[in-house]
Amino acid sequence: MAEAPRSCDCFVSLPPGSRDDHVIFGKNSDRPRDEVQEVASYPAASHPPGSMLECTYIQIPQVEQTHAVILSKPAWMWGAEMGANDQGVCIGNEAVWTREPVCPGEALLGMDLVRLGLERGDSAWAALAVITGLLEQHGQGGPCREDPEPFSYHNTFLLVDRNEAWVLETAGRLWVAQKVTEGVKNISNQLTIGADIAAEHPELRSVAQAQGWWDGEGEFNFSEAFSPENPPARMEMAKKRYKGGTELLQQHDGSVTAEVMMSILRDKPSGICMDSGGFCTTGSMVSVLPKDTSLPCIHFFTATPDPSRSIFKPFIFSEGSTRVLRVVSPQFGPDDPVRKQPRFQTQVDRRHDLYKAHQTALNTLETNPDEGLAIYEILRDLESQCLSEISAMLSGEISGDELGDLFFDCVDTEIKFYE
Repeated sequence: MAEAPRSCDCFVSLPPGSRDDHVIFGKNSDRPRDEVQEVASYPAASHPPGSMLECTYIQIPQVEQTHAVILSKPAWMWGAEMGANDQGVCIGNEAVWTREPVCPGEALLGMDLVRLGLERGDSAWAALAVITGLLEQHGQGGPCREDPEPFSYHNTFLLVDRNEAWVLETAGRLWVAQKVTEGVKNISNQLTIGADIAAEHPELRSVAQAQGWWDGEGEFNFSEAFSPENPPARMEMAKKRYKGGTELLQQHDGSVTAEVMMSILRDKPSGICMDSGGFCTTGSMVSVLPKDTSLPCIHFFTATPDPSRSIFKPFIFSEGSTRVLRVVSPQFGPDDPVRKQPRFQTQVDRRHDLYKAHQTALNTLETNPDEGLAIYEILRDLESQCLSEISAMLSGEISGDELGDLFFDCVDTEIKFYE
């Protein structure tokens, strides 16, 4: 049997694709197998004029005000694979390779751009403007994994809010964007935007024409012009993943809910949920963004690998919510291998409490399948209870304020079950 294709996958459903009047966002983050993904929240903040911000590799000017964010992020980097802000914006990214060369030096990672878009954008379009502006100014590049062996790429993004979604695809400092206002859409590790372009870098077409990738006369098709002639195997295999994800979304078109999105992220036959090989699904996220702005947005995170063996725990932005330190990795300050030159010469233990407990449960599943499956059945019941409470809140039966610490409670309960 051929090996399942390997890549991240982002999904969105907007009415009428969704069952209710909600926008549903989902992403599986497929990363190096042993990489730890933490879930960290940061409050809204004011910053002194002229201050600088330390991203993963470079410093950039800080803005005076940043939004509160919740991020699912590889523990070694500043940026994030996916996340949301308190303005109802969600963003996820994907690796992609194009005809434009990958920058050999250190710049902003695509994951840095995800976090910057969330911290600075109050809508999907505003976040897109943040990302493209920073991309044009600082570029993208640098090692994308915690390893001295070089591994870098360009990025595509799915940006979502309560009203619309944007697909943003990049090639070096160039970019193109497609607007999505209804139905279902997914992206994977490939260029998907053809001639349906809503916004673009002002020099995009002139560069394509100068390089001989477009004749300047026929219809301009971004993916045809900028896709590499000999794409990496990862991009080629992602075509199957993209097709499989599209088929799963279309099967549920008109009935997509948070539960449906979770089931898609847990799907192994399509390769969307990866649990073997050097790369696997290390973190997953689902968000529910009600069109009704009087209702809060709900963001579900696993904070552990393999969503088929994890539960989604709901997070709601609220005034007095407790920061959940048991899904935040240890900090190593200036001794962190990512901060030392040359980078990544040593390894440190970045596992957080939930990650460790989840590893123990996976070991139990292998050595004592009956006991392991019993644990996961109980935890799935917990997940179902949380989804029921969320549904009651969205229908007005209970207040969202009562659920502000639900993420903390679910993490604590999950660890106790594993122990």
